[in-house]
Amino acid sequence: MDPDDTSYDGYEEDAYYDDDYDDYNNYADVIGTDSNPNHFAGRSQKSCTILKDEDISQRQEADITRISTVLSISRNEASILLRVYGWSFSKVEDEWFGNEEEVRKAVGWLHDEVVTMDHTSEGRITCKICYDSSEEFTSLSCGHPFCNECWSRYFQVSIDDGPGCLMLRCSEPSCRVVVDQDVINLMVCDEYNDKYLRHLFRSYVGVSEAIKWCPAPGCKFAVEFDQYKSESFDVLCDCSYGFCWNCLEESHRPVNCETVRKWSIKNSDEAENVNWILANSKPCPKCRTPIEKNKGCMHMTCRLPCKYEFCWLCLGDWRDHKHYYSCNKYETGKKSGEYDEDEMKKEMAKKLVEKYAHYYERWAANESSRRKAIADLDKLQEKHLEKLSGIHLTPVTQLSFIIDAWLQIIEARRILKWTYAYGYYLPENEGAKKILFEHLQGDAESNLERLHHCVEDELQPFIAVEVTSQEFQDYCAKLKNMTSVTKNYFENLVSAFENDLADVECHGACTNVDAAG
Repeated sequence: MDPDDTSYDGYEEDAYYDDDYDDYNNYADVIGTDSNPNHFAGRSQKSCTILKDEDISQRQEADITRISTVLSISRNEASILLRVYGWSFSKVEDEWFGNEEEVRKAVGWLHDEVVTMDHTSEGRITCKICYDSSEEFTSLSCGHPFCNECWSRYFQVSIDDGPGCLMLRCSEPSCRVVVDQDVINLMVCDEYNDKYLRHLFRSYVGVSEAIKWCPAPGCKFAVEFDQYKSESFDVLCDCSYGFCWNCLEESHRPVNCETVRKWSIKNSDEAENVNWILANSKPCPKCRTPIEKNKGCMHMTCRLPCKYEFCWLCLGDWRDHKHYYSCNKYETGKKSGEYDEDEMKKEMAKKLVEKYAHYYERWAANESSRRKAIADLDKLQEKHLEKLSGIHLTPVTQLSFIIDAWLQIIEARRILKWTYAYGYYLPENEGAKKILFEHLQGDAESNLERLHHCVEDELQPFIAVEVTSQEFQDYCAKLKNMTSVTKNYFENLVSAFENDLADVECHGACTNVDAAG
């Protein structure tokens, strides 16, 4: 086998990243050095502001101070008001000056009194929670006394339960008096105080309509997004994870959130069955040697003496793919003969499974290639870039076009992956749209395969041995051009899909004119 593939007997497996979090962190290290992450995102990030913990804390403290000053109330009271009204200064101001008494009632303040604790050491009470008699009890401004042990247990359980602890009320069931933060601080240990403050901190983002936590595993950044400045809901966090602001799934342009939702449900229901149907290896179409794919591109070459070149996805002759990528098309097949009802049902079920398997395999293959591309880009940065720079006497900064090529491959694989979900749900009766879809998809995929092969395989001789300067310059020009062409193809693909292939009528009319001519 050549470097494109490997067989079972004695194959060498490249490194893969099975854990999403490792992918994100490694990828963040890669693109944070010499490349512009916005290139990967495929759009400007002017609509986004990435917020770190200190940024959120500063905003939170500034809002509390502002409300406290404007309304002439304590910072604890200002904090409670902001929590009730979703950390919106304008809402607090409007409601307070509109009807202060109603606001106090809604928040849980008793008349004009500040909520305080009353420690009483004279006499004994019977706690209405544990029914033990105690001399150590506490009441809020409402006057309902409970033993300190029950107060402490109530606060600890609430804090463990989550952010609901930020709006605790008096333990008396019928009482609506709110518990002040100072009360909790006095009744719980430092560990629970820290947990409470963490809930308070995260509440600033949790209730906001304009700020969301990045959903990437392990990421601690929040993203502020202005959808009026953006053409899509795609967001790129500083951790390099791209996600959809609307549904919080990974970035999925050019398909909409509903398609992603349906496809995810479909995969969870049927992917295991399809994975059973789709073997991990495939036989060479010519000599039947079992082959396991361990490279990103779909171009396979069998080992000596066979050397047959074929497509991993359709097992067709690779020569048929050189000028036009054709195996992206799903053929429904032809029905022959008559079937009884049971046979028709079986045939229909078989076709449904085959259709799903066709689109799922290509969806999964592009995701696998995307992950492999991330790993290969990381390897390039760590091991090969400095070596390449030394061999060809070229500053590392002037080799950024190689990184750009990998970034384009990674983004194109993501886009291409989701076009297969789009294709699966494309109605069978929309034949013209299906033809245009497969034409655009095939052109883009063909260019991507050429770019992937160029940067994955054709670069290797320039790293392994010294070649002439002119050969390397020719390669550089070729790679830059292929990256630009592929980028244009995928921008057109995304635009066409987001317009729901609105050009299909024009495309069909032009085809008819050409045919008539």
